[in-house]
Amino acid sequence: MSTSISNCVTDEDFTCESSVVDLPRIERAVREILSAVGEDPEREGLRETPARVARMYAELFSGLHTDPKIHLQKFFTEKYDEMVLVKDIAFNSMCEHHMLPFIGKAHIGYVPNGKVVGLSKLARVVEEVSHRPQVQERMTEQIADLLIQELEVKGVAVVIEASHSCMAIRGIRKPESMCVTSAMKGLFRTNLSSRSEVMTLIYGDRR
Repeated sequence: MSTSISNCVTDEDFTCESSVVDLPRIERAVREILSAVGEDPEREGLRETPARVARMYAELFSGLHTDPKIHLQKFFTEKYDEMVLVKDIAFNSMCEHHMLPFIGKAHIGYVPNGKVVGLSKLARVVEEVSHRPQVQERMTEQIADLLIQELEVKGVAVVIEASHSCMAIRGIRKPESMCVTSAMKGLFRTNLSSRSEVMTLIYGDRR
């Protein structure tokens, strides 16, 4: 049995994206995990935890039930053919290997081919692609491919920087580490000066 959530506001004061998630099944699984690690799921402090975790997963994985390309289907016809860059788009996602979050920033640059899109639409694409079980490498490629497919841009550059909890709090325990991935398509792959320009605009003197 699945429970539908649409624009719900929880006790943590966040608004859920529309999604269809089997909340009772998640609650049962969380109770089982608590029991398996030696806790008492009926203890006062844990009694409502399974429901909280279920609502959290509905929010964090809301991108599984949306199609990010719809945000790129509303565009404007313009002759502008220089670079458009949106930097420092904050995001959080869930690493599919350990089910722990990775948090960072995305930078998206593109050279239009007659079509430009509202700047907020790029942030919405990042939001929806990130809100699903992910790996950073795939997320980077997915964002770049969406711009190529939907806007037919002359070139697109996507750079993502993120800190991964799975490296920070377990295993090797290196909390200061940062993973950087990039996807260069079209002009940014074939033209060294275009690639250099976008990287300079993103990083400036930090490089």
